[in-house]
Amino acid sequence: FEEVRGSMKEYLAPERERVALITIDAQRDFVLPNAPATVGGALATIPAMRRLIDAFRTAGAPIVHTLRLYRCNGSNVDLCHRAAIEGGQRIVMPGTSGAELIDELKPSLGQRVEPELLLDGKLQEIGHREWLCYKPRLSAFFQTPLEDHLKSLGITTIVICGTDFPTSPRSTVYAASNRDFRIVLATDAISGATDSGLDELAQIGVYLMGSEQLLNWLKRDRQAA
Repeated sequence: FEEVRGSMKEYLAPERERVALITIDAQRDFVLPNAPATVGGALATIPAMRRLIDAFRTAGAPIVHTLRLYRCNGSNVDLCHRAAIEGGQRIVMPGTSGAELIDELKPSLGQRVEPELLLDGKLQEIGHREWLCYKPRLSAFFQTPLEDHLKSLGITTIVICGTDFPTSPRSTVYAASNRDFRIVLATDAISGATDSGLDELAQIGVYLMGSEQLLNWLKRDRQAA
């Protein structure tokens, strides 16, 4: 069994020169205290997410921030949230401050989401090799341009961080695995993770790293890869 696991590493090990960072639902309505849909533990992940963002920007590696946008009539909302939105709950509405990426992750504070561009299925470029991407469901790959975009950049490996592990991050991990991406989960830059949930992902070949370990890995020279 150990021999098999060793041979699997060839297919699963992250590739430093072909890596992108994906943030999940790091939006004001989900992260900030007293926001309408604050996720427990999300605020505490901001420093680790910021360190990763800074490192990827310094390395010139791609970053894609995936976002939810709920139309007020609920027409584009997943079924588990649709009744609440139809009933008047207002979360990550297009054009509102709550739908914005948290300030700590923006390349500039004046940067704003362009909801119509994103809802039309296009990526919004917000910096050098950095984009916003709307996702209509939990998975960042479901009916989005993310897969094609990453593959056009030659990306084989994705690092995932963000909000509410049991929902969108875990859904994104499985979708990425189905598309043969090599996957790293930033364990201290993601809220709501449990030991059992992380163990399940490790069983399908996901690499689990804290932000400091990830930063050290990202800084190594090519000969050390």
